[in-house]
Amino acid sequence: MQDEVADFRDRWMRAEAEIANVRSRAKRDVDDARQYAVQKFATDIVEGVDNLHRGLASLPPPEADEPHLLSSLRTGFEGIERNFLTLLERHGVRREDVAIGAIFDPERQQAMSEQDATTTAPGAILHVLSSGWALNGRLLRPAMVIVAKARPASADTAHRMSSA
Repeated sequence: MQDEVADFRDRWMRAEAEIANVRSRAKRDVDDARQYAVQKFATDIVEGVDNLHRGLASLPPPEADEPHLLSSLRTGFEGIERNFLTLLERHGVRREDVAIGAIFDPERQQAMSEQDATTTAPGAILHVLSSGWALNGRLLRPAMVIVAKARPASADTAHRMSSA
């Protein structure tokens, strides 16, 4: 009889623990759903913000004798870009800027191509094609970058290594 009571008590305690685990998982799933529900929408919006940024970057540098219309358009579109970035940040979407010369991080960046570079360390970022974006710290889209190729060993270095 005591063994039966101990067995029932053990089953009851395991069931209680399982219920607590299910509640915890359900709460975490609901929190994640709330926090990342806008992920698809945010991914689409950042594409538009990037296109706006590329359009602004393609304008010639401002000049003192620039026509008023061009100056007004530039100022207006720069304001629109700032407004978009502020709105996105308010909702947890942040641009992840990448520094030229930084070492390539495959977790946060996507190498679109490799180029020879004699003055840069292999694996360093040579050019940023588009910034990465994150939603509440979770990567939405990696930064698209061009990376320095690893330099082939020179004939002299290869000869020294083979004779060692």
